[in-house]
Amino acid sequence: MKHSEVEKVSKALADETRLRIFEAISKAGQMNCGEIVSMRGVTPATVSHHLKILSKAGLIACRREGHFVYSQAVPETLAAYARALAKIARGKKAPRRRRHAQTSRQDAVNRGPIRRLPPASVPRCNLRPIGRIV
Repeated sequence: MKHSEVEKVSKALADETRLRIFEAISKAGQMNCGEIVSMRGVTPATVSHHLKILSKAGLIACRREGHFVYSQAVPETLAAYARALAKIARGKKAPRRRRHAQTSRQDAVNRGPIRRLPPASVPRCNLRPIGRIV
């Protein structure tokens, strides 16, 4: 699991409401939004928002059946997350994207020094009141 994915899963599970929703889905096997709303006492919009974040992190998968969207846990993501955390705990870093960092440094070298514009060339914004407010 990449470092960015570890961060995404960590952030998704860091919120207490999302963690409770994920626990409920994992325990039940699958749930729809209405079931989650009734057991947690939060609005459907809030539940939908949290499900979207859990889905983007890969922790749940959603499928549509008629008018309902059912969510179920993805145990493979949680297992990969646990392995990545174990590597971090052993002192091994999670893999990072080195190519992007090297490209950025090389681009900076190719561009040369940063040139700043003189203050006179910055346009001023002259705002004047249009009329009198009564």
